[in-house]
Amino acid sequence: MQIHPTAVVSPKAELAEDVVIEAYSVVGPDVTIGSGSVIGPHVILDGRTTFGERNRVYPFASIGCPPQDITYRDEDTQVIIGNDNILREYVTVHRGSHHGNGITCIGNNNFVMAYAHIAHDCRLGNKVIMANAATLGGHVEVGDGAIIGGIVAVHQFVRVGEYSCIGGFSGIRMDIPPYMLATGTNPSKLFGPNIIGLRRNGFSRETIQALKKCYRIMFRSGLTVQEAVEKVRSEVESLPEVDRLIEFVTISSKRGTTR
Repeated sequence: MQIHPTAVVSPKAELAEDVVIEAYSVVGPDVTIGSGSVIGPHVILDGRTTFGERNRVYPFASIGCPPQDITYRDEDTQVIIGNDNILREYVTVHRGSHHGNGITCIGNNNFVMAYAHIAHDCRLGNKVIMANAATLGGHVEVGDGAIIGGIVAVHQFVRVGEYSCIGGFSGIRMDIPPYMLATGTNPSKLFGPNIIGLRRNGFSRETIQALKKCYRIMFRSGLTVQEAVEKVRSEVESLPEVDRLIEFVTISSKRGTTR
């Protein structure tokens, strides 16, 4: 274990033997850090915060501080972070609130760039990329492989579907369906499937073509959701991605779906 002499690490914190804590960082008593993780200089790790293995936290990040919720009264909530994540400079991740399930959760292999903010009760899947200054309001859910561009603001309770992509400087107030490309403000709009992202993630040509058909039927035809779903089921091959898209747009949503 390598702990810089200027770092302040609580003796109650649980650190794996090969963890590195660099200069001037502060690690609270309820923090757990797994093997192979490196905590850079001037980092604050607070509250009941658990890191898995091989995570890298860069200078001036603040992880596990209380949520920005005026009703919060020091309830026992937490942050759980998986393996192989990169949290760059000035990233903030707040622990959960009593209004949610009490947990802010980040999965594996995520890349969170400088100044990004992950608010209370958010849930990130795996292989998510958040570009510089992307901001998630409380209770936001982000699916696997999603990309959130720079200076994007995502409203509370919004769902961002897997392998979707949100263009920079967008304001997102409604759910973004999986596999789709969205951008804009007042309001944001869909612009078709995230074709480049889908190709990069190994989706077949057959699947991409099916998702193109789904997009035209579900979001460009003017049909109601129920009418569009029935048309998709009758005209588009029943692939897992098609079924997932149908499930996403038909499940109950607190914010509605971007079209």
